[in-house]
Amino acid sequence: METLQILRQAEALLEDYGPLFLSDPKIVDLLGRLESAIEGSREAMERAGISVACSRCEKEEGGSCCGRGIEKHYTEWLLLVNLLLGVDLPSRRSDARSCFFLDESGCTLRARHIICINYLCQDILKKTDPILIRELREKEGEEALLLFALVERLKQRVRQHG
Repeated sequence: METLQILRQAEALLEDYGPLFLSDPKIVDLLGRLESAIEGSREAMERAGISVACSRCEKEEGGSCCGRGIEKHYTEWLLLVNLLLGVDLPSRRSDARSCFFLDESGCTLRARHIICINYLCQDILKKTDPILIRELREKEGEEALLLFALVERLKQRVRQHG
């Protein structure tokens, strides 16, 4: 399925069920906890110097992590979570060689697929202090678990509502 179709499905879910989702205390709690976990992961990436290294690689070496096609891993549920987090999803690709969700300032998504959360290339792994990698992995694990729990709760509420 095309990325724009999946994006439209996410928007339709938000339109149809947004008030239901935002009136569910468990969903609201998971959204807040996920937002904190995302911040924790991003701060750990900054501390480890990974954000700068990835940005440099993307701009100077043509990157590969966020290449065209990565967006095919995204479902309407992951995009829905981004909408619930207030993300303005793009309507077109910025660079024909890159992921649909990558623009000149980086990834436009807050909630990302697990491959985007925890992939680190061998160059980064070799050059980064293992203690900082371990700290990052702990933060990423928390982020992934909360994202999974939130998506499952959203699906459950849709099934319950009919």
